[in-house]
This record gives sequence, structure tokens and C-alpha cells, in this order.
Amino acid sequence: MIVVDADTLGRRRTGDETYVRELLRSLPRDLDVAAVTRRPDLVPDGIRPIELDASVQELRMLWTLPRLLRRLRPSLAHFVHAIPPGLPCPAVLTVQDLSFERDPTVMGPRERLIFKTVVPRSARRAAHVLAISERTRDDLVELYGIPAGKITVTPLAPAAEFRPAGDDGDDGYLLFVSAVEPRKDPLAALDAARAVGRPLVVVGPQRDASLVAALRAGGANVRGYVAEDELVRLYQRAACLVHPSRYEGFALTPAEAMACGTPVVARPDAAVRELVGDAGVLTDDIAAGVALALADRPRYRAAGLERAKRFTWAETARRTADVYRSLA
Repeated sequence: MIVVDADTLGRRRTGDETYVRELLRSLPRDLDVAAVTRRPDLVPDGIRPIELDASVQELRMLWTLPRLLRRLRPSLAHFVHAIPPGLPCPAVLTVQDLSFERDPTVMGPRERLIFKTVVPRSARRAAHVLAISERTRDDLVELYGIPAGKITVTPLAPAAEFRPAGDDGDDGYLLFVSAVEPRKDPLAALDAARAVGRPLVVVGPQRDASLVAALRAGGANVRGYVAEDELVRLYQRAACLVHPSRYEGFALTPAEAMACGTPVVARPDAAVRELVGDAGVLTDDIAAGVALALADRPRYRAAGLERAKRFTWAETARRTADVYRSLA
């Protein structure tokens, strides 16, 4: 049995939850996979749910989860970000990004200290590490000295629900989809919207109250977290996605936008370049990039749709399953 730590299911953890959910959906069903979660109702068919409540996350990682795994004695366990102590089996670790190493504004001091302590130790303890992009793989090698041969790149992908609408029209607004925090630079999206005379819709966790207030004061429609079907509709009807993030591990948001036929304007961060290529507008001048995307929207729409086909959860699951089989 292979156990996947699926504690993020149902917790609105954006990228982490999407990763676990879509991986579980797509893993080959000839594998014996169980998911440990507080929300067994969200575990996809074909995966064995194992319920484990967790009111205190630290206690879960240090005591209740290791105790459960010692009882289950799986052949392999798979975690995101952190491996608990006292495991009775080899572990696979997925690392989304090392933004907390590159940018001190990403987290508060306490959380950043925890990540800077736990993630490198977990990566060194893991039997194998999965990186969601070549950028993250390179960071693991450079910052933590993880051997490249111990890392497999398993890119993320847009879920099947993210697809074009029946027509290629738009409702005129620009869309920002990400956590409202300094690293994502939502005010650059607002400035670009003002420059081109378009409204801005903001979707994502509201992690910085001062930024949320500034967005609202500037006229942005700040929605917070929205259900997936609403997010798909927002992508489909947007004139373009504005993604001025300064650092990404993979840039799932641009992938979802391209799959919906929405042009992408983003900063040329390494992970974004890896994903978008020449199918979007990559520039530090976000306002000029938006103007370019809007002026040639049909071309960027078509290019993004074609580019998005390169990334599928079936391929991500295949690479992950190959690692499982090599270790288990």
C-alpha cells in the first residue's frame, strides 16, 4: 500500500489542495493507494480514504500521523513540504517551491522559520523528491544540495474543468487569480487595469489586509475564494489574466487561464517562462503587456490553448507512479 498525505483536501489551500486532489484523481488504479485526510468524502473513487482528524497541525505531524503510519505499515508514503518523524517506510516528498528562501515577504517570521527548518531536512530525508518545475528542481540543487538524480520533475496541469467557453468573447474585465500578498504584486495588476481603462476582478485568499484595502480603494472587485465552477467562468469571460508575481514554483494560474483560452500577461519569472513560453506576453511592464495582449487577443488565445495541451495530470501521475514503483 502507498499512503498519500491528503490533509489539504477541503482546506482551501489553493495550489497544495489542487495538487493533491488532481494527483489522486489521475494516479493509475492498478496501484494500491490510500489517502489520509480529515475529509474522506473528498477522496476520489478508486483511492482508499483513511480518516484522520487534526485540530492541531503540529500534533498531527509529530504524533498522530506517524502513529497511524506505524500501524498501517505502508510500503511507501508521500508528503507535500514536510516529512513527519518516525516513519516505518520510505518517503516521497513533493516540493512546490522555495519562495520562502528567496523572498522574506512571502511568510511571517515564525512560519518562514518553520519552512526553512523543515523543508530542507525533509528533502534530505526523502527517498525521492518530486519538484513541480525545473525551476524548483534547480533551487533544490542550488540551495539544499539535493542531488539532481534524486529529483523528478512532475509539472502541474490545469484540471479538466478548465476549458474554453462556447464562444471566444469576453466581458471586458482583467482577472487576477492568486493570493493577495506582496509577492504576487496585485497592485501592479490594478495599475495595469487603470492604464488600459478596464475593471479588475481579484480572486484568491486575502492574506494581506492592507493590500486588500488598497485594491478595493482603487476600484478592484475583490472576490476572495470562489468555487471552481465560478473560477472557470471568470477565466472564460476575462479579457486577459494579469499575473505580476515575482516568484513562482510552477505558475498554475497561467496554465488554467491558457486552458480556458484566456491570454496571459505575466512577469518573466523563470517558472512562468518555463510554462508559458511564447504563448503569452512576458514583461516587467505589465500595463504595456496588457495593451499588447488586448490588441492581439485572438493570437494569444490560440497560442495559449495550444501551449496548455503540453501539461496534463495524466502525465504528472505517470511520472509520479514511476517513482512509486521504483521505491515500493
